[in-house]
Amino acid sequence: MNRNKQMHAPVYEALERLKRRRVVPFDVPGHKRGRGNPELVELLGEKCVSLDVNSMKPLDNLCHPVSVIKEAEELAAEAFRAAHAFFMVGGTTSSVQSMVLSCCKAGDKIILPRNVHKSVINALVLCGAIPVYVNPEVDNKLGISLGMQVAEVEKAIKENPEAVAVLVNNPTYYGICSDLRTIVQVAHAHKMLVLVDEAHGTHLYFGENLPVCAMDAGADMASVSMHKSGGSLTQSSLLLTGKNVNWEYVSQIINLTQTTSASYLLISSLDISRRNLALRGKESFEKVSRMAEYAREEINSIGGFYAYGKDMINGGSIYDFDVTKLSVYTRDIGLAGIEVYDLLRDEYDIQIELGDIANILAYISIGDRIQDIERLVGALADIKRLYAKNPEQMPNAEYIKPTVCVSPQTAFYGEKKSVPIRETEGMIFSEFVMCYPPGIPILAPGEMITREIIDYIIYAKEKGCSMQG
Repeated sequence: MNRNKQMHAPVYEALERLKRRRVVPFDVPGHKRGRGNPELVELLGEKCVSLDVNSMKPLDNLCHPVSVIKEAEELAAEAFRAAHAFFMVGGTTSSVQSMVLSCCKAGDKIILPRNVHKSVINALVLCGAIPVYVNPEVDNKLGISLGMQVAEVEKAIKENPEAVAVLVNNPTYYGICSDLRTIVQVAHAHKMLVLVDEAHGTHLYFGENLPVCAMDAGADMASVSMHKSGGSLTQSSLLLTGKNVNWEYVSQIINLTQTTSASYLLISSLDISRRNLALRGKESFEKVSRMAEYAREEINSIGGFYAYGKDMINGGSIYDFDVTKLSVYTRDIGLAGIEVYDLLRDEYDIQIELGDIANILAYISIGDRIQDIERLVGALADIKRLYAKNPEQMPNAEYIKPTVCVSPQTAFYGEKKSVPIRETEGMIFSEFVMCYPPGIPILAPGEMITREIIDYIIYAKEKGCSMQG
């Protein structure tokens, strides 16, 4: 990586040049650098609103970059060790969907774990591809899906040799990593592409002693949520492609769904954040890892909580663990994760990333401080002292493997009717239901509704999980 080149932020620099010229705007957006909407300026600030501009020759165009955006994407590709990088302004949802749509057409099979984000299944609804699920092993205590085992991927490939791609979550929301290098080797040996949902893995490209990143593992495409651990603005993301992918075709796919009015606030945030990570990422993520490991030790010393980490590695379903993820099991103190989540927010003014039936996740990144960690640890100790209950009264938290009956597209576009949830046992689901976050469907289109799943949904809703669908 050329450090001198990485010091530039071409889009941001072009915006600064434009601002100095004091150009009179007779184009969109209609707020005209904020003059038409003073309340927006008061909320966001004059500089922010003045940089909310339209595509023009000096600023390039995200749909067909030829100058400053092209240069910024080339710098991102270099920093992330990819053959090509696309700036995405529709979130990693857009990035994941473009990745799948670039590989799959109607009737094509794609091998993937069932604990994918809903954006993956949405892409299957759009293109008509058929999912071949490799149901990952489940940790029955924690109630979470683990990684894809190489043997299971090989089995799925042999049973479905016509499949076009294998998709891997790496790392998962909870920090679980699969043996990505070997999965890539196996898939490539059978002429299949490997797609990686790397929404939670921006830092893997810059930190040391962390799990392997998708591009280093030889993956063909990866969706990277820069706004999660990379520091860019919410909704900004990257789509990375490897040397075996026709990036020009991928560009056509992206332009099927991505906006033609891309926000320069999002684009420039990607540009600036890439520069920050390229120049300071190693030191930043070393600090993040230290803070997360310190938090893990302190939380485990409280008793009752279990902040899991590298101790879980088994060489198979948990091939590696991302130590920056502070995932904590809460049920041994008699509280669901979502109950601890609510207490932290309502009683201690601490907002964590998620609470599910059995766990919480505190997302630690380049913006955190050690005093914030101390406050979280102190609050958890307080919650145990004040709110702990008898854990024996709590139902099983195990992840429920669904039964797929028809393709997501067939179910989604099929004739459907609305039925009270308690009366749906044995029916085929036509939409989605999930707790968000993490956005992993409990039921997806085409899957059978069982009594166990109904009970799980009702329990999650009663506990306060944010249900969608």
